Amino acid sequence: MKELQDILTAWRDAREKGEETALATIVKVSGSTYRRPGARMLLTRSGRMVGSISGGCLEGDVLEKAREVLDSGQPRLLEYDMTADDDLVWGLGLGCNGSVHVFLERVPTGRPVEPMEALEESVRQNAALGLVTIFKVEGTDRARPGERLLLRPDGSPVWDIRDAELAERILRDVQDALERGLSRVATYALDPGTVEAFIEVVQPPLPLVICGAGHDAIPVVRLARSLGWRVTVADSRPAYATKERFPEADEVILTPPEEVAQRVPLDHRTYVVIMTHNYNHDLKLLRAILPTPVRYIGVLGPRARTERLLRELREQGVEIPEERYGRVYSPIGLNIGADTPEEIALAILAEIQAVRTGRGAGFLRDLRGRIHEEIAISRP
Repeated sequence: MKELQDILTAWRDAREKGEETALATIVKVSGSTYRRPGARMLLTRSGRMVGSISGGCLEGDVLEKAREVLDSGQPRLLEYDMTADDDLVWGLGLGCNGSVHVFLERVPTGRPVEPMEALEESVRQNAALGLVTIFKVEGTDRARPGERLLLRPDGSPVWDIRDAELAERILRDVQDALERGLSRVATYALDPGTVEAFIEVVQPPLPLVICGAGHDAIPVVRLARSLGWRVTVADSRPAYATKERFPEADEVILTPPEEVAQRVPLDHRTYVVIMTHNYNHDLKLLRAILPTPVRYIGVLGPRARTERLLRELREQGVEIPEERYGRVYSPIGLNIGADTPEEIALAILAEIQAVRTGRGAGFLRDLRGRIHEEIAISRP
C-alpha cells in the first residue's frame, strides 16, 4: 500500500515535469518468486525507479528494456525464467526458483482506461475496483496487449478492448473477481487465437481506527502509516486528540466514545483497535462498534477484562448476533514477546495483517506448502 502511494506520487511529479514514464507490472508467476502479480514499478526517462518487482535482481534489466519501450511506444511482455540451475550464468544471479512475467509499457495517456488514473481513483475514493490488462495475444488480431477494462467502485465499466464479445466475457470475470476479492490470470479462447489477461482486484489502503490517544497509540499510528494504511485516531480528551500529537494520522477526531460510530466510517473493511485504558470508555466503545460490520476489533488489556466487558453488555440487554463477537481479539496482538510500546505496536499490526490475509501467523520455516496462496483480502 505504501509502495503504491509512492508510485502514484512519483507519477504525478513526473507528469508535472513533462517526463515520460514506463510502468512494469507483474502479471503472471509460477513457482517461488519474491513478488506476486500486481507488484509494480514506475520508471522514468531519467532512470528513476519507484517500487519493485523483485528483490533487486530484475530491476536493472527492466530499466534497460523500459528505455526501449519509451522510445518505441510498444509494450513488451518480459519473461524471466529462474527455474534453471545455471541462472547465475545468465548474469542476473537470481535467488528464487520460479518464473515471472512482467508487462512493460509506456504509461498511456488519453485512453478510456489509464492504469495510473485507475489506481489513483481507488486510493482517492477509498474503494476497491477491478482492473484488467490484456498482456499476451496469440494468433488473433481481435485484441492487442495493453488493452484494458476498468470496473469502477460504483459498478460502472469502461474499456478500450476492441472486441465487444471479449470485453463482455472479461467483464463477467472481473465482476466475479471483485465479489470474491481475488486477483487472477484468465485465458480466453477466440476464433482464432488466445488472449491472456491479468484480472486484478485493486484494494485501497487498509482503514485502521484507533480508539484512544494515549502515549502507546503513537507508535501504532506511526507504524501503520509506514505501511500505507489509512489511520484515524478517535478520543474524547481535547488535550490528547490533536493533530500535533499525531502528525502521521490521516484524521484525528475528538468524540465521546458512545458517538464514535456516528463520527467515523465503520464498514466491513475497517479494523478497530481499542486502547483507551479506561473501562467505562471501552464499554461504551464496544457497545457502539459491535453492531457495525467492522472486520476486526482488537481490545488492549487482559482476556478477563474483555470477557467482563462483553458479559456486562449482554447483562445490559445489548442484542448482538453471536458471530459478531468472533471479531473481537483480546489480548490483542501476536505472541512475539512484546513489551515496549513499539514492540506492542508491531504485535498489533502483525495480527491485523494476519487477519486481513486469513493467515494463522507462525514461523514460515514450519510451513508446509507454498508461502503465497490465493487468498481473498478484506472480504465482508
